[in-house]
Amino acid sequence: MPFTILIVDDEREMCVSLSEILRSQGFEALIATDPQAVPALLRKNRADLAIMDIRMPQLPGIDLLKLLKHEQPSLPVIMITGYPSVENAVRSMRYGALNFFVKPLPIQELLREIRQLADSPARGGGGEDRTVTRNPRMLRILEEVERVAPTGAAVLITGETGTGKELIASAIHARSRRVERPFVKLNCASIPDTLLESELFGHEKGAYTDAADRHIGKLEAADRGTLFFDEIGDMTARTQAKLLRVLQDGEFQRLGGLETLRTDVRVLAATNQDIERLLAQGSFREDLFYRLSVVRIEVPALRERKDDLELLLEHFLDRFNRRYSRDVRGFAPEARDIFYGHSWPGNVRELKNCVERAVIFCDGQTIGVEHLQAQYRRLGEASFPQELEGARERLSREMIAEALARSQGEKQKAAALLHISRKTLYNRMKKLGMG
Repeated sequence: MPFTILIVDDEREMCVSLSEILRSQGFEALIATDPQAVPALLRKNRADLAIMDIRMPQLPGIDLLKLLKHEQPSLPVIMITGYPSVENAVRSMRYGALNFFVKPLPIQELLREIRQLADSPARGGGGEDRTVTRNPRMLRILEEVERVAPTGAAVLITGETGTGKELIASAIHARSRRVERPFVKLNCASIPDTLLESELFGHEKGAYTDAADRHIGKLEAADRGTLFFDEIGDMTARTQAKLLRVLQDGEFQRLGGLETLRTDVRVLAATNQDIERLLAQGSFREDLFYRLSVVRIEVPALRERKDDLELLLEHFLDRFNRRYSRDVRGFAPEARDIFYGHSWPGNVRELKNCVERAVIFCDGQTIGVEHLQAQYRRLGEASFPQELEGARERLSREMIAEALARSQGEKQKAAALLHISRKTLYNRMKKLGMG
């Protein structure tokens, strides 16, 4: 079902304009100009997200937020306003709002937030980015997630870029006792060091040259919820020391402020760096490491779970068929061979992007090599004549038998071991009379 967004604003033009933008991006939209009618509307219609104005004459947005969180506590809510104030931002977060945007709305930022929400198992009804696996190692990780999520323990998630570390963090939050509170993310690699402390702790007006207004930091916004530090290995020693004090005492001050604030957050962290090397170099504090890694989860690279490739291909094909209203049924053997022969250095994220692009450019029902990006087409051109095509001819009964034995008879795993598609394996087995 399409991800459905309820827009609540007493200005009808605002509702209509925003709904048209959302529908153009593949979402469904409901409109309400009377906030008092929203509870009854939601009892009759499903919504995966509500976007609500704060200042409405019939019923203030904060009051409606509290009412909705009482009746539908799992419904994510984003608050918007043309009259920003720190008090409203803080109250919105504390009463369970997911985020707070100021009019005129930053549409691209809002759409990015909505897409993340629609794709996340931690929020909304989409859950498109759920962990898809049959790999034994990944299944053990999912069991660990189920066990650690309700405990409140700090979790450090490690693994290469694109393996799904944020997805694991979202799943932990979704299964925790804090699920109704904010899940706040801070990417330590994407924010300059000079601004990272401000993003984390917030700042008072005039704290530094460009601090025109008070800014609420992630620690304050995530109070009683979960704070996820992505790429924490990029955090400087100075900020590490300050974060450690917060984790020890639960107290902090905004930059330029004198008031001591308290926060109650569960901390999850992730890094794609070799954390042991960082510790050995002294660039990451041992005391902070032990605070963050009560439980440690290592997410394997896609090349280490090639038995999941077929599941992931079908999952992403179904997902982007629905998103772009397409009817692509599968992959040509040559395209599938490229998928199985590629090492996927960008891991699941790279695979997802590759399939999405192929679905967009595929006019028929089968994705061929011509629908892939140039670097994948070059891989196919280089490997088919010298390697894959020759391998098809050289595949002997003994090689197939050995691969089947190593994979305990599972043909998908055997095909991955031989670096060919499952269909190629079936055809070769049939030609050799192997059933």
